[in-house]
Amino acid sequence: MSLNRGGNTSFTPTRLSDGKYPVQQATYDDVNGVYTLMVLNTPAGSPPVFRSRDLQMARLTDEQVAAGENTYLSIDDNQPVMYLTEDFRIEYVHNVTETRPNPQSGQQETVIVRQQSSFWAPFAGALAGQAIGSMLFRPQYYVPPVYQPGGVLTGYGGYGNSYSQAVKRYETRYKAPPPVVKNTRSFRTTGSLRKSPAANQATTRKASPNANRSTGKGFGSSQLRTSSPSSTKKAKPRSSGFGSTKRTRSGFGSSRGGSRSFRRRR
Repeated sequence: MSLNRGGNTSFTPTRLSDGKYPVQQATYDDVNGVYTLMVLNTPAGSPPVFRSRDLQMARLTDEQVAAGENTYLSIDDNQPVMYLTEDFRIEYVHNVTETRPNPQSGQQETVIVRQQSSFWAPFAGALAGQAIGSMLFRPQYYVPPVYQPGGVLTGYGGYGNSYSQAVKRYETRYKAPPPVVKNTRSFRTTGSLRKSPAANQATTRKASPNANRSTGKGFGSSQLRTSSPSSTKKAKPRSSGFGSTKRTRSGFGSSRGGSRSFRRRR
C-alpha cells in the first residue's frame, strides 16, 4: 500500500502519452516520495499535472541550454525523465511525523504533525564538475540531501541507476534512511498515516522569499503555508521561484522556505 500527501493509503500515478512536456513547476513530498509536476502541452483530455514516484532526472547539457532548452518532462515508453537546467528549483515539502495512539481506537498510528517547505536544486552550482561528471547528464534516480531549514538545498543525498541504489548511497552517507523510507516503514508498522486534527484546519499560504524573482516561466506564486493559523488574507500572485536563473551555492545546503505548522484544537 502507498501513501499520499494527505495521509491516505492510495496513490495513482499520472499517465501521459510519450512526448516532451515543458515543466513550469515541480514539487517533491517526502511523506511518500511523489513528484508533482505542472506541465504544458498535454494532449486534449489529459491533466496539466503529472504525478509519479518513478521519476528519473538528468541535467541539460550546456549546449542544450545555449540552444534555448528549458526544464522539461520526457515520457518514453511510459518512463518519465525530467531534464533540468542547472539552477532549476524543486519545491521540497518535508513532513515531521510522530507515532501516537489513535484517540478513538487506541491503536498506534503515524501522524503528520508539521510540514515545512523549502527548495531543492539538484544540479546547482559547480556540481557538474565533481567526480561523477558526465553521469549528471544521463537519467538517474536521486534522493534529496538531508532537510535543513534556512536556505536552498543543493546537490543530492544519493543517486543511482535504480531507486534502491540511490537510497543505499544516501544511507551510506548519512548513516540513516531518507525521510520517505522512514515514513513508509512507519506506515507498515502502525498500519496508518494521517495528519493530526489541527493539520486539517484551513491555513493561509504565502509566497516564499525565493518566489519574488521573475523567471519568465514560473507558475504564479509559490504559496507556501504560513505558520500563523489566524491569518486569513491570501497572498497576491507573484512569479514563482521555480526554475530561477539565479545561481545557488554548491554543496549540501538547507532550506529558506516557509514552514507549515499546525496547532492543536482545544
